[in-house]
Amino acid sequence: MGLLLLIILIVVLMGGLPNWGYHSYGWGPSGIAGVVLLIVLILLLTGRL
Repeated sequence: MGLLLLIILIVVLMGGLPNWGYHSYGWGPSGIAGVVLLIVLILLLTGRL
């Protein structure tokens, strides 16, 4: 379960990266996904997930 969640979050992180220069949302989506990925990774490493 935890590994599947980690893989899904990595895919979301890659999908949230801005690919075009004209997007107004900037790094927001990938930044949020990165923080969530970091939290899930810490929870996996400590065994709480």
